[in-house]
Amino acid sequence: MFAPVDEQLEVLRRGTVEIVPEDELTAKLERSRQADRPLVVKQGFDPTRPDLHIGHAVSLYKLRDFQRLGHRVVFLIGDFTARVGDPSGQSEMRPVLTEEEIAANLLTYKEQVERILDPKLTEVRRNSEWLAPLNLADVLGITSLYTVARMLERDDFAQRHADGSPISMAEFMYPMMQGYDSVALESDVELGGTDQRFNLLLARTLQERSGQEPQVCMIMPLLRGTDGDRKMSKSYDNYVGLTMEPDEMFGRTMSIPDELLEEWLSLASSARDAELNKQLRQAGENPLETKRWLAEDLVRRYHDDAAADRARDAFDRVHREREVPEDVTTCVLRADDDTGTLWIGYVLTRSDLASSTSEAARLLAQGAVRVDRRPVTDGDLQLAPGTYIIQKGKRAFVRLDLRSAGGS
Repeated sequence: MFAPVDEQLEVLRRGTVEIVPEDELTAKLERSRQADRPLVVKQGFDPTRPDLHIGHAVSLYKLRDFQRLGHRVVFLIGDFTARVGDPSGQSEMRPVLTEEEIAANLLTYKEQVERILDPKLTEVRRNSEWLAPLNLADVLGITSLYTVARMLERDDFAQRHADGSPISMAEFMYPMMQGYDSVALESDVELGGTDQRFNLLLARTLQERSGQEPQVCMIMPLLRGTDGDRKMSKSYDNYVGLTMEPDEMFGRTMSIPDELLEEWLSLASSARDAELNKQLRQAGENPLETKRWLAEDLVRRYHDDAAADRARDAFDRVHREREVPEDVTTCVLRADDDTGTLWIGYVLTRSDLASSTSEAARLLAQGAVRVDRRPVTDGDLQLAPGTYIIQKGKRAFVRLDLRSAGGS
């Protein structure tokens, strides 16, 4: 049994830019509830790059909301439309991908999507299923449902037409094919970014002229990338990938401009309600600390708690080392076979920071030893395998490479 419509709408409105038209969504939800029939909710992703990023995740989490409300989610891979290339927002013709490039990019999609969507409730489809078999008569029949004049109303096409820049007929076909996806799937709702608004609305026209009830368009915000300017895209190298290594994910997040914090906290983080308000307040007072929270949150969201802790410590260690001399000596040691750790006093003697274990103990008792710039207050400190900066006094440094017992 589906939740009351008002409760569903409260969840579905959250984080959207626009629902077109919302009254039709209300009606669809009501009929769905009465008939105990889930809505068909789709979003298409062209495999133009192998990585999905946290900008894609904005709408993926909305798809998850639909799943949790009991609706049928179709994750549509545009393997056929990728051969044309989405011209949305483009000021020039886009290069066409080869089938080999598309196939290579497809390989990682399923694993990435399942980090957010429930794999048991996600229907993964490819639009080559229905687009590839079309013959010329079929294609001409689809094109007859829309006019060139309407196509030129789209901002990017209109600007290029006014500038005298070339627009290929294939580019006109992209939104037609995307619209036909909705016809083929008989979709009730389609999600897409603000740059997809024209394409989503065009699908409504094709559905209606094909004798179907038109879909509702859920317009989602575009997350700006790490440069703070353009939308997140691997093409601009301003992205944070869903499967990016924890250290790189943490570091890229820490690099964002302060003015992006509100946007990223609202769209990309797990923070909601009281926690979100807390972080938004802190962003104005201490943006650096807020970035640290956000970076940890993203690593935790797409990896786990331990990865978030390690990435935070690694980031802090690297940035604290800015005060360490460039020619600092590296000492390679191995952890104890029994404990898997190594006593800090032994480290001091083996790295020549202390002449004996008794001197090491005295240095520790005097508070003259630091590990990664933090004073050592426990004379019995055991270090786990990892990389550290060991400091004696103000000017003596050693970079410790402590390796696992029995490792290579």
